[in-house]
Amino acid sequence: MSNSYRTIILARMGEIALKGLNRGKFERQLMDNMRWRLKEYGAFSIVQSQSRIWIEPKDVNPDVLEDKETAELVLNAVTQVFGLVSASLVRKFSGDMETIKEQALKLTEDILAEHDYKTFKVESKRGDKRFPLASPEICAREEMYVYSEKVEGHRGLPVGTAGKGMLLLSGGIDSPVAGYMMASRGMQLEAIYFHSYPYTSERALEKVKDLARIVSQYSGTILLHVCNFTDIQLNLYKNSPQDMLTITMRRIMFEIAEELANKQGCKCLITGESLGQVASQTIEAIQITNEVVKTMPVFRPLIGLDKEETCNISRRIGAFETSILPYEDCCTVFVAKHPKTHPQKKHIVEAEANLDIEALVKQGVEGIETYKIERTSKN
Repeated sequence: MSNSYRTIILARMGEIALKGLNRGKFERQLMDNMRWRLKEYGAFSIVQSQSRIWIEPKDVNPDVLEDKETAELVLNAVTQVFGLVSASLVRKFSGDMETIKEQALKLTEDILAEHDYKTFKVESKRGDKRFPLASPEICAREEMYVYSEKVEGHRGLPVGTAGKGMLLLSGGIDSPVAGYMMASRGMQLEAIYFHSYPYTSERALEKVKDLARIVSQYSGTILLHVCNFTDIQLNLYKNSPQDMLTITMRRIMFEIAEELANKQGCKCLITGESLGQVASQTIEAIQITNEVVKTMPVFRPLIGLDKEETCNISRRIGAFETSILPYEDCCTVFVAKHPKTHPQKKHIVEAEANLDIEALVKQGVEGIETYKIERTSKN
């Protein structure tokens, strides 16, 4: 029996196939994103045909996928690229119908040797409908492929096809998931974190950097802007009514984030708010907060999700265990005991009467430090 085959990866596109005349733009961005994602593993030929993408090691590293551990890392990297439905490790070979039988048998033997399976099913499918024989009869080709498993991708659209947004990133569960979800719609991300040292520790800042790094596994490089929020927050605590403190704080955050977003070429703000989840996320509170944002939309991709759904996504993308580490962010330090849950316009006018909003926003923007956050290598 011949063992002459080469391991490659077959990836399957999803929603991009529906893009009509714009499809080429999305396909090119997807291919660019895949090359960027795989560059640390060596040189690959990446060829797209219809709704499939064939990823094959180039001659400078022809055996990179023959090592099982490395092949799984590369396959995982491929499936983290938005725009793909699934991917498989595939054995590629040449020959005739007898070769197909041999290679299928060899693959089955290898799988059974690795797993304690008692039964299995065999089926075939024609990827090329021009074949003269139907799927049950499978004809000979110059190049043939056998595989046994599909690894699910994260679907969505390629990052870079939907502009850039500014994510308000905290150290909690929700905002990293919100960033991931908007990146899955093709959006490039930057992020802003409001840091109130020493009320929030340096470890809290490192936690946020870690969360940004996790999101970057899917979104690509993230510029993380850290706003020194301590003096601003103390000013609010001193000069704003306690029951409106959360609302006034979030309005200041949104104004700082919007000004930064405009400077950075971002077209929207992104938050992890879910309707009714906490006092600042009632429809009235959201409306009062929204009104300070003048030049762009505010996207809330979690608005209709409950906490369990958000936690499930957080676990799936590898952020949950980091998000629940016990380091508080600025939103949890100065919390009103009895926040106003249904604020009206008159309440915010009274709450901000003793605040110099313009000066506080300027102070926040000028006190920003920026970090370039990139995904962890080989992850």
